[in-house]
Amino acid sequence: MKKSKITNIIAKDFHINWKLYLMVIPVIAFYILFCYKPMYGALIAFKNYSPRLGFVKSQWVGFKNFENFFTSPDFGRLLRNTLKISITSLIVGFPIPIILALFLNEVKISALKKFIQTTTYLPHFISIVVVCGMVKSFVAPNGIIGFIARGFGADGTNLLMNPKNFLPIYVISGIWQTIGWDSIIYLAALSAIDAEQYEAAEVDGAGRFRKMFSITLPSIQPTIITLLILAVGKVMNVGYEKVMLLYNPAIYETSDVISTYVYRLGFETQNWGLSTAVGLFNSVCNLVLILITNSISKKYKSVSLW
Repeated sequence: MKKSKITNIIAKDFHINWKLYLMVIPVIAFYILFCYKPMYGALIAFKNYSPRLGFVKSQWVGFKNFENFFTSPDFGRLLRNTLKISITSLIVGFPIPIILALFLNEVKISALKKFIQTTTYLPHFISIVVVCGMVKSFVAPNGIIGFIARGFGADGTNLLMNPKNFLPIYVISGIWQTIGWDSIIYLAALSAIDAEQYEAAEVDGAGRFRKMFSITLPSIQPTIITLLILAVGKVMNVGYEKVMLLYNPAIYETSDVISTYVYRLGFETQNWGLSTAVGLFNSVCNLVLILITNSISKKYKSVSLW
């Protein structure tokens, strides 16, 4: 009886909202085809995969691919570089869009506000290939940053030829490219704050900074925490595209990360089993990080993804 009642409710809702259900079909199909179906391919991590033998007939090797990666002389360097780049980007880059959004929220001149928003949004729409090309030009000996660096005593070589320079160049260029776009969601959260709170604070004699720390930041705290949880869940995901476009053999020591290693294993050495194992290890680490961060946030701040 209950099952029949539930079926009638679903059928009635579908009859009323059939257009909405129709619109969501492409989204569901996308996630099934490109997110869930490829998960089956993760079994390659436990096989000595050969295209000649195919997915089913390839030899099952268990955790051998994982053991090869963990005992590889590259493991420590790859993990260290990945964590160093990700954590530095998170610590330095995460607060800056918040600061920009707070600054824009205080700007009362409409033309100035639009100009700042436009100039900070633009880099997001530039191709990563073009961005890396610009970065290489800037840090070249005759580039603007290279010229300034020589003025402070640096040698006349390309800054990207020095392993110590890769991390700051990667992080700073990343902030430049994403600061404006990442600030949009904070600006949206700021626009939802009740203006009466500010008026009441002004009556009590609160200044601009007092209102910022007592009203603005607490109001957008759930948004900040949610985005922080998502950011921590991507700590191990240093994209290979930008790294590969910037690095060179002279700076592999500090620039080679797990994603570039996976790319080389898969496309250069055709070691698909080991490549999949490394990628699966990366994904599991991200899953564990987001679960831990979400649990801590839920316990201490009552804000969580689920």
